[in-house]
Amino acid sequence: MTATLAPPLRIGKAAVGALGTLAVATGALESVVTPTLPLLQRELDMSPAEGALLSIMLLITGALVTPVAGKFGDRYGGKRVLLRLMAVVSAGGLVSALAPNLPVLLLGQVLQGAMVGALPLSFILVREHLPAGESKVAIGVVSGLFVGGGMAGTLAAGPVAEGLSRHWMFALPTLAVIASTLLVSRLLPHDPPSRSAGAGIDWPGLVLLSGTLVTLMLVLALAPEFGSRPLVLGVLVVVLAAFVTGWTAVERRAASPMVDLRMLARPAMWKSCVLTFVICVGTAMAVYLLPQLFAVSGDGYGFDAGATEIGFYLLPGAVAASLAGPVSGIGARRFGSRAVVVTGVAVMAVALIALAAAHSQIWHLVVGKLLIGLANGLCVTALVAGTATSVDHGDTGIATSLVLVTRVVGFAVGVQGGGAILTAGTPSGSDVPAESAFVTGFVMAGAVTALSLLVARTMKKGVKE
Repeated sequence: MTATLAPPLRIGKAAVGALGTLAVATGALESVVTPTLPLLQRELDMSPAEGALLSIMLLITGALVTPVAGKFGDRYGGKRVLLRLMAVVSAGGLVSALAPNLPVLLLGQVLQGAMVGALPLSFILVREHLPAGESKVAIGVVSGLFVGGGMAGTLAAGPVAEGLSRHWMFALPTLAVIASTLLVSRLLPHDPPSRSAGAGIDWPGLVLLSGTLVTLMLVLALAPEFGSRPLVLGVLVVVLAAFVTGWTAVERRAASPMVDLRMLARPAMWKSCVLTFVICVGTAMAVYLLPQLFAVSGDGYGFDAGATEIGFYLLPGAVAASLAGPVSGIGARRFGSRAVVVTGVAVMAVALIALAAAHSQIWHLVVGKLLIGLANGLCVTALVAGTATSVDHGDTGIATSLVLVTRVVGFAVGVQGGGAILTAGTPSGSDVPAESAFVTGFVMAGAVTALSLLVARTMKKGVKE
């Protein structure tokens, strides 16, 4: 007699809320370094190069861990892998909190980078236990709360570090991660492993994919210093090409590949990755340029804003980005993913071009950042949700992981591009970029974003309910 599998248990609002709470906590822990980097450099006697290394370490390990976590979640069950991943993140947060020097802090950031893999694992659980329409909304809620957690971490890190110590700015969100992980463990049912759970792990593919992502992030980090380190950058580009070639060859021959290249070749999949990359390049350039413009001396064309003031000015945009997640999920459920993405791209392109034309008042920049944050949240959430519900259940984790890794790479390219534009636009003997450099950056970001409409219009409309 053949045994039949019981249907998956439905989860309620409390379980989705537990995943959302975990997203808030991990988002807060992820964001504490950026606003306090000058303070960390002073206290730990870091050079600018060491500060840059610290700022990208979490991104490097996040890009590495995310596809691995997604694949393992598909294979062995999202909850099981998520709990183990959060144990690593919690250990990393505690190491960072207790770190007496830079090497120990770097180790903590390496371990914390595992948190980026939590999102695709959350998406696996949501899709496993909710119908398609409800899962899109839940994915939007979790994504929005992750952004909201990042907003909270950005605003609170400075006051906590200055009022208590740098140790507490890591310790407090780490304690929140531990508490929310226990909540997830208690409220969410276990999801069964996939049928391929007994298949062997594609270790060669895993190693080559890891090498590809790490090398790519290093190339992006060193790109602005091409003039001073051409040999190092050239070697890294050659190594990157070798990793990509080797990984592609191995995945084509693997019986159970780490990433099924046939899945990556599907129109829905590659279009999501292309759109996510382009949209995040445009967003990241603005995210980098706006604080720099706020900080320029008021004697020129800027506003001479300090760190606290800049955080306050960016707050409306962060709020909009956090609300965009659930709004996007509801919109994708009602109108389809394509309508949401096209709307978001159009809003972002208009906002970026408007900033190039009008940036003489603080409210110009505040409103521009608000629209950009809202549009980015709408687009990326709709793309992730559309991807999650367009592939087989057993591929949800790896498919959404690829989109999220593309998001990380897009942000890295955008930030480096914005930095290169400001560097090129800084007159000799001055440390203040010309106003025209900001105009050029906003125009380029708007043009790049608008180009994504060519791809967005070819998307399928998506499920409407």
